[in-house]
Amino acid sequence: MEIKQGGVVSQLLSGVPIPPMFRARQVFPMEHIEPADIPAAVMEQLSREPFCSKVRPGMEIAITAGSRGIANVDIITRAVVDFVKSRGATPFIVPAMGSHGGATAEGQLDILAGYGITPDTMGCEIRSSMEVVELGVSDTGMPVYMDKNAYHADGIILSCRLKPHNAFRGPYESGPCKMMTVGLGKQRGAERVHAEGMGKIGQNIPSMAKVVLEKAPILFAIPCLENAYDQTWKLEAIDKDDILQREPELLKEAFAHMPSLLVGECDVLIVDETGKNYSGTGVDPNITGTFSTEYAHGGVKVQRTCFLDLSEASHGNSLGVGLANVITKRFFDKIDLEMMYPNCITSTVLTSARIPCIVATDKEAIQMCIRTCNGIDQNNPRIIRIPNSLHIGEIMLSQAYYEDVTAGRWPGLEAVSQPELLEFDPQGALLTPIRG
Repeated sequence: MEIKQGGVVSQLLSGVPIPPMFRARQVFPMEHIEPADIPAAVMEQLSREPFCSKVRPGMEIAITAGSRGIANVDIITRAVVDFVKSRGATPFIVPAMGSHGGATAEGQLDILAGYGITPDTMGCEIRSSMEVVELGVSDTGMPVYMDKNAYHADGIILSCRLKPHNAFRGPYESGPCKMMTVGLGKQRGAERVHAEGMGKIGQNIPSMAKVVLEKAPILFAIPCLENAYDQTWKLEAIDKDDILQREPELLKEAFAHMPSLLVGECDVLIVDETGKNYSGTGVDPNITGTFSTEYAHGGVKVQRTCFLDLSEASHGNSLGVGLANVITKRFFDKIDLEMMYPNCITSTVLTSARIPCIVATDKEAIQMCIRTCNGIDQNNPRIIRIPNSLHIGEIMLSQAYYEDVTAGRWPGLEAVSQPELLEFDPQGALLTPIRG
């Protein structure tokens, strides 16, 4: 496919003005655990009863590690490994990420390595396989699968992040129950969880988790919660028998600590970079408002969205590309369909994998979004620019917001520069950094 600059598309967009933009800071609660203090926080949680007595000398313990870009995931995982060793047991890490990594054992190892999780850095073996065992059938009629290596361990520790999901709502979203059923279920298990669509996944996850808790050697979970700045703010060990009760309570806390784009509405949203390290769908719709299903809602109200680049950490998995209206050629050239399509086949959600309009440059992507908005002031559009959906403490806003921001309309939002035109190089690449 030839996507070139200077053709008819470029001519149609060349006169579209991009308004001056200014840098802004969003201020959220900053409570967090410093990375240097995380090992001690993990040890403090796991050294209590009933957790410490569940890991005994001579046991082989499987520790889960997922595919999301979790803050300090390497530090947390290593701390759990060290705890297991301190109890005289032998730890090993299991990639618990469903069909991610192209649904291959090698691909899942690559993802973990990208997060700094390797046998050398963790000090233990990583056993990566797509082989599963069938544990039974849930009360919703779904067969339940589990990673073979984890199942045959003497015990399993669920290390994961607990947060709102990006495509459905329920008492159990992203957390220990999803890690048990989707992550440890590998491709086959993840496919069954999603088999009836996102409208049923909220029921399938807890019903299938009950089978896992009954049939598999789950010991306990230690989920982390993050603040609005992508920092670890809470770590809590949860005993196996308390997971189903405690997870919904922690989910409410996670919702309360979510960041947001405080202005609430915009005409155009510019996302500099998307990727699996930021969200399962490249961007977190809870922030961007670009949901792939009708079963979740929230985020900023937006008419057009453009994605400028795909992160290297995604390894070509551009799932979520379909949530944009426009992408750049640079983004398109990084897409690896073999990495992306296993996810949408497994989840049965195809919207996230659809290819949107593709233009040659960053400048044209922004201009196409502005040009195709309906019912707006084309000469003074409301534009938000974010680096990604995980780090939105520092953003850019167009001059349409400037007077309201400086007047204090949105508590927690402050201007840190005056509106200026964005700079582009001769090839249309965006040069102006979000952080000055």
